[in-house]
Amino acid sequence: QVILVESGGGLVQAGGSLRLSCAASGGTFSRYAMAWFRQAPGKDRDFVASIDFGGTSTDYTDSAKGRFTISRDNAKNTVYLQMNSLKPEDTAIYYCTATRLYSIGTRYYPDYWGQGTQVTVSA
Repeated sequence: QVILVESGGGLVQAGGSLRLSCAASGGTFSRYAMAWFRQAPGKDRDFVASIDFGGTSTDYTDSAKGRFTISRDNAKNTVYLQMNSLKPEDTAIYYCTATRLYSIGTRYYPDYWGQGTQVTVSA
């Protein structure tokens, strides 16, 4: 059982930045590909970004490309999401996820979810 705990969410003005962190425990972190999803009010949970086991390859949804950066530190069992140039439409609950089976460029199916952290971007 992998436990994921997100932090770093908050309220920020449009154009600002936030850095989300996700601390993992309960498994061998380097054996899991990681990803961030988000859920805006009244909408489905959507994929945002993923990173492979070693942190060498990443993938992003189109709206995140050029603004968000996913990274991981396997020594600290932590994955990050640096979000720059934030827009009001980025407002959502952001979830950290982990999966054992994944290849960059394919669809990501989470095995584990964190509890989420709220990101609110004001206009």
